[in-house]
Amino acid sequence: MTDPTQFTSSRNGGVVFDEDGSLDPTLKFLLSAVLVLAVGKMIWEWLTEDVSRWITDDVWGLITGHPWWTGFAVAGGLAALIALGAILSFRSGASVYAGYDDACAAQSDNVGEPEGLTFRMRELAAMSATGFEQACADLLTRDGFLRPVRVGGAGDLGVDVSAHDGEGRLLILQCKQYQNPVGSGHVQKFNGTARPHHGADIPVMVALNGFTQPAVDFAQHHRLILVGRPELKKWAHGQHLYDVIGLQNAAL
Repeated sequence: MTDPTQFTSSRNGGVVFDEDGSLDPTLKFLLSAVLVLAVGKMIWEWLTEDVSRWITDDVWGLITGHPWWTGFAVAGGLAALIALGAILSFRSGASVYAGYDDACAAQSDNVGEPEGLTFRMRELAAMSATGFEQACADLLTRDGFLRPVRVGGAGDLGVDVSAHDGEGRLLILQCKQYQNPVGSGHVQKFNGTARPHHGADIPVMVALNGFTQPAVDFAQHHRLILVGRPELKKWAHGQHLYDVIGLQNAAL
């Protein structure tokens, strides 16, 4: 089974350099290609005995004749390289959870996560639905919850992640990674299974992009805990879930 902790540092790594301090492989390739072209040009001009003219006339003439365009070209090239490195770094981090295998995720309670595990919101948005659920399970592990398990899938009856807190209370999470706010209908379905069927002590619905006002009103009436985008951001950035939802020292 793949250990997700192997990828933690790569998610938080630099844009240009790898974890071991070496240059990003893609940037290596691009810089090598530029170097090869330059050397090839030099060799060709040398063979034709025009290397001095190429340096003094072609290159220097281009720079002195178009200084602003040359500056823009150099700055644009560097910005493009840095942006490309950032995109590749971000995608490599998100892919850790985007392609998370169901069987691997179901056994994740046996794998420890570092205490400082955090996610950026754009990382959570780029994950697959399964990866998003697994990320929530990993955050519960970080917060010290017992036996967090991702159980989402066909026939889960509203349970994506389950765990127990230090007082033995059962925490049930349903995780929604929708692009739009979650509506009242989904919250009503969760209410119909969280306590009656699963016996949840603390039913929590997590939504990447929040909830509609009718959904919020229904949840308040039925004592369901909603973790919308602002709360999820605090949780993903390192704050304990109970601190976020105000339940650290209170029983539901």
